[in-house]
Formats: sequence, C-alpha cells, structure tokens
Amino acid sequence: KILRHDAKEHPAVKVLSCKTPGASAARNHGVKQAKGDYLWFVDSDDTIDKKAIRKLLKCAKKNQADFVMLGMKRIYPDGHEDYLYAINPKDADAKHCFVRYGLGPMQVFSRRAWWSKHFKFKEGIIHEDMELMSTLILHTDNFAAVNKPLYYYYQNDGSVLHQKQWNPHAFDIFPALESLYKHFEDTKALNEFHADIEWFFIWNLPLDSAKDFGAFPEGKPG
Repeated sequence: KILRHDAKEHPAVKVLSCKTPGASAARNHGVKQAKGDYLWFVDSDDTIDKKAIRKLLKCAKKNQADFVMLGMKRIYPDGHEDYLYAINPKDADAKHCFVRYGLGPMQVFSRRAWWSKHFKFKEGIIHEDMELMSTLILHTDNFAAVNKPLYYYYQNDGSVLHQKQWNPHAFDIFPALESLYKHFEDTKALNEFHADIEWFFIWNLPLDSAKDFGAFPEGKPG
C-alpha cells in the first residue's frame, strides 16, 4: 500500500509483483524488469542514507566500475551498532578479501548490463547470497568502493536468518556452498582462491551456522 502510494506521487517509482515467493525470485524478477543503468538490492526492513544513490552513481561513473562496494552500519535490537567496511580496491589482496569474507547483495551497487550477463540468484533457498556474491570478483577487474555507512542493516529477530523457530531451510547452506565451490572450479579459479574459500567455509559452517543449528533439536546430530 505504501509503495503504490509512492508510485502515484513519484513517477520514477515502479511497483512490481512476483508470484514466486522468496528474496531470490523477487530480485531476479526486478533485474528483468529494470531499465536503469545500475542495480541495488535493498531489503524491505532496512534503510539507506538519503545521499547514497548519488554518491554511488558518482563513484561508479568516475571509475567506470562494474560494481561499487559500500560501507554498512548494522543496528541491533538493543540499540548498539557496528560497522562493516568496504574492501579497498587498491589493496593488493582485495579480490582475496572479497572471496574470504563475502558481501551481502545490499553492499554492492552494480552495473545492470554486467550483472544481467553473469549472475542470477538461486531460487528456493535462503542462503542465495552465499551461493553467489563471492563469485562477482571472478568476472571483472573494474570495481570501486565508497567506504561510508550508506546502508543501515537492521538485525531483526524475526528476519529469515534470525528466526526463533526451526526452519528446515537452514540446511540450504550446504547446496549453496557446494554451488559456490563448483563455480570457482568451473572458472578455473579454485587454485588461486582455495585458501579464501576454505576460510569462508570454516566461518560459515563450523563457526556460524553450526551455532544456529545447535539452538534447535532438529538441527542437532541424531
């Protein structure tokens, strides 16, 4: 209702409906319908800086970048905040850091033609960003960064990744990581980034996801 109201007030706003549920399907549908030069995936429960798009556009055009990384502020229910820095493209190990730590879709402002040529979110899973985002760096050497908190990421207890009840989709992490590994294998980049992928797997399986599994009886070993 809010979006339709905004669309009436602002001709630049276009409201789309996607019959297939899930963030992946919605993003893929949006990419197909998009007409602009750039894409940015903003989640429904987050907000952005008022000057964010202007700053990202300026950086993208100045550097002729296929994508621009941005800083992100995480805001927790108790009010405390932390900051996720953008990777510095000038660092010698920038690509390795990109693969090792992974970025969320909201942290990347992308040239639409480039994105549409190479990428599509896997639908029907909840770890779609983990399956895709680290592969971006394999398809370009032209990337830039705006290391400012342009995106405000709210850590809501009821979000897909912070649920209080068991969700079988938690196990989607296994096919997601398998698909990620295969992409590096298929593009002959596995040897170059093997240590970074290993770090990424260790962080997201034994350390992070195992903690989530262990919070529920269904996620514990039989």
